[in-house]
Amino acid sequence: GANGTFCSGGDLKGMEGSQAADSGADEGRAASNRRFGALLEVIDALPKAVIVLIEGAAMGGAVGLVAVSDWAIAEKSVQIGTPEVTVGVIPAQIAPFVVARIGYAQARRLVTYGLRLDAETALRIGLVHDVADNHGDLMTTGVDAVNQVLRCSPQAVAETKRLVRSSVREPLGPTLDAASHMFAAALAGDAREGIRAFVEKRKPAWAAKVEGL
Repeated sequence: GANGTFCSGGDLKGMEGSQAADSGADEGRAASNRRFGALLEVIDALPKAVIVLIEGAAMGGAVGLVAVSDWAIAEKSVQIGTPEVTVGVIPAQIAPFVVARIGYAQARRLVTYGLRLDAETALRIGLVHDVADNHGDLMTTGVDAVNQVLRCSPQAVAETKRLVRSSVREPLGPTLDAASHMFAAALAGDAREGIRAFVEKRKPAWAAKVEGL
């Protein structure tokens, strides 16, 4: 779904293998690890909203899932960390996504030294977007986030997500060229209904609302 609670996983999978494994076993472990990276790539590229609600502990691969979310909301008591290196493992698949999320300086410290963060620190460095006081507040904040998403044109959200991703991965000129075509297409698409609804002082056709999660 578009929201969820994550705990440890991902890069910590498959640690129990022998250090003396042959190259075939190594290839198998590499392929298994890479599949988790492929999952993160798919989530990162989803055209729909990805909202995560975090409670308890989000460790290892779960931090990768947080890093590819559009909107991450953490309960104040959570612990978020990348302990891979403390047990001799490399955070192979999550590291690039964490760098993209919080920047080089913060990511270099977090993933290289196996730090464990509280919710407020995760908020300060940009890993999460909101902190909730307790479980009830987490659910309420989650509902608010979903309802904000439901106010938006799905087509415009999908194109804007694509534009935001390309803006940090592609040269500026071609990105702005592509953005101009997205803008023109939007005017011929959902923007017609959105502008008409604004003028008529009503909600657009795609608008919806939920009461709970």
